[in-house]
Amino acid sequence: MNAFEQHESSVRSYCRSFPVVFQQARGAELITRDGQRYIDFLAGAGTLNYGHNHPLLKQALLDYIESDGLTHGLDMYSAAKESFLETFHRLILKPRGMADYLMQFTGPTGTNAVEAALKLARKVTGRSNVISFTNGFHGCSIGALAATGNQHHRGAAGTGLSDVSRMPYANYFGDQVNTIAMIDKLLDDPSSGIDKPAAVIVEVVQGEGGLNVASAEWMRKLERLCRKHDMLLIVDDIQAGCGRTGSFFSFEKMGIQPDLITLSKSLSGYGLPFAMLLLRKQLDQWQPGEHNGTFRGNNHAFVTAAAALEHFWQDDSFAASVRAKGQRIAERMQRIVRRHGPDSLQLKGRGMMLGIGCPDGDIAAAICRHAFAHGLVIETSGAHSEVVKCLCPLVISDEQIDKAMDILDAAFAAVLSAQTATQAS
Repeated sequence: MNAFEQHESSVRSYCRSFPVVFQQARGAELITRDGQRYIDFLAGAGTLNYGHNHPLLKQALLDYIESDGLTHGLDMYSAAKESFLETFHRLILKPRGMADYLMQFTGPTGTNAVEAALKLARKVTGRSNVISFTNGFHGCSIGALAATGNQHHRGAAGTGLSDVSRMPYANYFGDQVNTIAMIDKLLDDPSSGIDKPAAVIVEVVQGEGGLNVASAEWMRKLERLCRKHDMLLIVDDIQAGCGRTGSFFSFEKMGIQPDLITLSKSLSGYGLPFAMLLLRKQLDQWQPGEHNGTFRGNNHAFVTAAAALEHFWQDDSFAASVRAKGQRIAERMQRIVRRHGPDSLQLKGRGMMLGIGCPDGDIAAAICRHAFAHGLVIETSGAHSEVVKCLCPLVISDEQIDKAMDILDAAFAAVLSAQTATQAS
């Protein structure tokens, strides 16, 4: 029995899929202490958009530490925070017509940002109910978990998960059913049993829910629904943001303006814990310290985040490269679908948040195991863990993409041919 099995809680999960000891990582590559190299198509569940140990970000952090820069400071003013605030406003908010949004630094994880968004929406509106969507995932703390659909996570709560009404996501019933019209009718009907909501929380691309994608039209209809019924629109961009879909925010060019936006995961740029809530200025109705936490903002993360913004987001060139790489991956995945299961496999997602839907979770898991045995770290998502999901670093090279897709192609071939042989016997 190794130290992990002897001393660590059984709640550990990813290590069960990848039972090796990783010691180093660079770019889109993970290296074990035995020197085995793997292409990383997980990237910290979307936390490492700029790759592992990006040299520019690493140097900025090392310089800051060497100068005895503030490590921890509650929510006090610091030079690192000031630099991040000014850089994020200048490079992200202002160019996107979002100069009136304020930044709130919450606890360091995505679920902390979601909790703050839900809490503020309820405070501003004076209502408790929130609308969330089928297959949505927003975190595992109680408020965020109530808005999460996944039964595996909900079942561990040990208490009631209330004040949330679940509604069907875009295309949940197929593209012929107008789910927004359904919600509108329920909200218009005083006998529907749906309490008037404070807010709607939505992912433009559902990461853990199976790479389900909302169209721009659906998102615009959702925003109009929110305005009609005086609900706040919360976009959870924790996994789909920071460039993952080919633009900094997943909703760009959709013609919507969310009231609240949650960010985390790749926000720090370096894998450091960091979460933030963006809020319209008129919604900033907090009393000082009314929502707090010991780790509000991470000064090391402020440094690497600002460096990442300066390096990657001065213009559209990085986002354009993400779109091009996403197209490259999508074409290779579509080739896998055509070759191995045109009637049973499905390309899903957008940008570099892509995957292949399989007939069931057992097949998807077997494909991921085969891929790992041949040098590719990749995981599943979806209601039945049936989607083989790509979340590789956005800085991955074309050569690494091609090598990874060769491994994935071989994994689909091996697993699906073995299944066919078993069914025939």
